[in-house]
Amino acid sequence: MRIAYAQMKIAAGHPSVNTEKILYFIDEARDGGANIVIFPEYAITGKMIGDTQNQNSFVRDCELCRKKIIATAKNIKIIFGEKFSGAGFDVIFSSEPFSLDKNIYAEKITRPTIYVGNVGIQNTGKTIYTFDGESAVYNSRGEIVQRAEPFAECLNFIELEEIDKMPALKLPEVSEAEKIYRAISYGVENFLEQIGVKKVVIGVSGGIDSAVAAALYTKVIGAENVYLVNMPSVFNSATTKNLSEQLAKNLGCKYCVVPIQESVDWTVKQLESVGFTVSNFVRENIQARDRSARILAAIAASVGGVFTCNANKAESTVGYATLYGDAAGFLSALADLWKYQVYDLARYMNEKIYGFEAIPQGIIDIVPSAELSTAQNVDEGKGDPLKYPYHDYLLKAFAEKNLTPEDILQWYAKGELENKIGCAFGLVEKYFPTAQEFIADLERWWRQFKGMGVAKRIQSPPILAVTDSPYGAKFESQNGVYFTQKYLELKKKLLG
Repeated sequence: MRIAYAQMKIAAGHPSVNTEKILYFIDEARDGGANIVIFPEYAITGKMIGDTQNQNSFVRDCELCRKKIIATAKNIKIIFGEKFSGAGFDVIFSSEPFSLDKNIYAEKITRPTIYVGNVGIQNTGKTIYTFDGESAVYNSRGEIVQRAEPFAECLNFIELEEIDKMPALKLPEVSEAEKIYRAISYGVENFLEQIGVKKVVIGVSGGIDSAVAAALYTKVIGAENVYLVNMPSVFNSATTKNLSEQLAKNLGCKYCVVPIQESVDWTVKQLESVGFTVSNFVRENIQARDRSARILAAIAASVGGVFTCNANKAESTVGYATLYGDAAGFLSALADLWKYQVYDLARYMNEKIYGFEAIPQGIIDIVPSAELSTAQNVDEGKGDPLKYPYHDYLLKAFAEKNLTPEDILQWYAKGELENKIGCAFGLVEKYFPTAQEFIADLERWWRQFKGMGVAKRIQSPPILAVTDSPYGAKFESQNGVYFTQKYLELKKKLLG
């Protein structure tokens, strides 16, 4: 028996588009001598289509498409994502998106099995998910003997009687950085295509996040379609300005410098002239909004494109971003990546994608800093309040493991914290010599995570998901900040 299985790119909410593609694959399967052709789950409807799937007219349209497909198939059996076990083999379907922690089905298999997934992107209205497919054929021992190329739309054939005679495939080892690059570049390319955009504007600061975004978009849509803009104020160092220019030269992108100090000073003068006091903190926010809401948005409109949000997951977790400023943009491609993953991605792209130091080593080495005040002078080693080698892992415990300050403080008291959350040994003592300093820092970021960070995440641009816990996947609780009784008791004990 000859079986065809389609790793299909599904257009969610567009049954007629999907039906035409299914009919094409049926013709291909027939030409290839297949007796059975298997399609992914939700092949006609798509999965993440919101309330569309509850519309009676949409449901009727899908049923008409299904009848058309079955009538066209004639003598070929069609399997549409429903559970199937017969004719000597099983079928496993998955409509789950790409994840770094993908399910392994091998231990459940006792006879020839075909796993069928889909490719493409779908969304919840807030979060963009990529689907890598990775359809595969397993023998009765649970070994993969054939696999479709990840992120590729294709039709594959297998002879049922040959499955248990085939040797197990030796699958290539793929690093986490490579997996992330594949998923994000694929997601960016498909999302741009979906919304009909070909030109992208990126504010480059000389920091790692904007540099990785620039390298990513350049590879996806070409240097001629990427505009890099450096927007210095009096707080930006010659170091970061030079690194931004070097990045643009390395990538071959269009590059310009648009200083913001004059417009920032004018805004401050206007506010003070009508009786408002403008603090240093407010000045920082004015700078961030001036860059994004005024300059980047205007340039994007003038070239018929969009501008990016370059936030990472640590910043998103605690709201370390300015609303309508650096928290603005059409898409946050890096917002499901912790800072250490952004660095890993930079090194991977230099080595494997570009083959040279496209992202200057100076950007990788420099202290992360927003450069919005003298307190963030990179030439003096001053930077962001987040100590990423530690805070990445603390915030990951909050955001992805659903842990609370009670858990963290218990581990701290027992000297187990670094081992439990996965950061390097010695960082806690280095950053927080006393229990008082540790607790103050813990409470600061928990308050941000459960407080203003929630409001900012709700208003932030859509993000590309690579984990099982991306923001925007579900409604966030707005219950406010809460500390458990046990936490407060332990805190009191530690502080004497």
